[in-house]
Formats: sequence, C-alpha cells, structure tokens
Amino acid sequence: MTQNPVPQPAGVAARIAAQTLARRGPDYTDEVRGLLDAAFAEIGRRGTGSRVRVADIVAAAGVSNDTFYRHFASKDALITALLEDGTERLASYIAHQMDKVAAPGAKVRCWVEGMLSQTREDTAATTLAVLWNGGSVGAGVSAERHDASIPLGTLLHGPFAALGSRSPELDASLVAHATLGKVADHLWAGTRPEPHELEAITRFCLRVAAPGPS
Repeated sequence: MTQNPVPQPAGVAARIAAQTLARRGPDYTDEVRGLLDAAFAEIGRRGTGSRVRVADIVAAAGVSNDTFYRHFASKDALITALLEDGTERLASYIAHQMDKVAAPGAKVRCWVEGMLSQTREDTAATTLAVLWNGGSVGAGVSAERHDASIPLGTLLHGPFAALGSRSPELDASLVAHATLGKVADHLWAGTRPEPHELEAITRFCLRVAAPGPS
C-alpha cells in the first residue's frame, strides 16, 4: 500500500518565484521589445525577397536563441506579436485623430483615412513584408492567429451607435473586415487609393451605420 504524499505548502515557493519574476519583468520587457524591433528592421530590410529566420532576428537583436525561445514558441509567434504591435500602434494613431473631431460622421472619416494610411509609400513596403512573412500565421485554428479587425473595429462602436446603428459592434466588425481587405488589396498590388476611393469607403461605412428605414 502506498501512502498519499504529504501536500507541500506552495506559499513560500510561489512568493519567491513571483518576486523573481517581478524583478526580471523590466528586463524581459526590454528583451521582447528588442526582438520585435529587430524583427521589424530585418523584415523591412529583406522585403518580400526572403523570409526572415530566427537566426537573423537574434543576430540583429544581439541575443541568444535561449532568449528568443524564452518569450516566443516559434517564429510564427513572434510574427503574430509583431502584427499585434503594429495594430496597437495604428489603433492608437487613429484614436488620436478621431479625438480631434466631434461629429460621429467626421470620426468615421478619420477612421477610414487612418486605415488607408497603411498604404502610404513610407510604410507600405514594410507592412507588406510583415504580412508576407506571416503568411502561415492563422492558417487554420491556431493560438498564433491575430485578427486586426477586432481592435480597429472597436474604435467605431461609439460613432456607429451615435449614428443610429442597431448593432454597432457587428456593423463595425463588418466594416473593419471590408476595409482591411481593401487595404490588403492595395498592399499586394503596390497601389495607393485614389481620393474617390476614400470618399466611397466613407460613404459605405456611413450607410452601414445609418442605413435608414427598411
């Protein structure tokens, strides 16, 4: 007969582990930031000519493979984090622009302008290269999948509600998916939207938000 093991109190061990992690937190944040910045620079340098490797990223960041795999399970995981980081930056920029105007329709136009800003000549090539490197990310059900339409669409919840949308969250999600698709079309084609396209997308968003009586 085997005896049940005596349960060991986890309080002290958990507390010391938490203290260690807290002390290392700033270091780990710097490590992750360095890896993301190095990956972004390497991807921008290579463009769509060759896919970046983990070896390229750690060399550019000046860290070891152990450091990389401490934070990321794979290169796909890092690319997903890079996409998330870019989405956060874009959402912050668009939110700042939307805060400059009061009318909900004007906010929607600012949102469209911000979304289409990804096709600008100074950013389009690197944005495309990141998407190209992340070609395998999100293929199927994966923990590494990133859906940019969620945080970007959230910015439209308030304006759409103010414009009379009965389902602002759903309407904003649909608009975000459609607009991201159009942005991707321009990125892959190497083109930029004409002014009339900005107007057309803005009108489309406004019609979705306030379609009028059925």
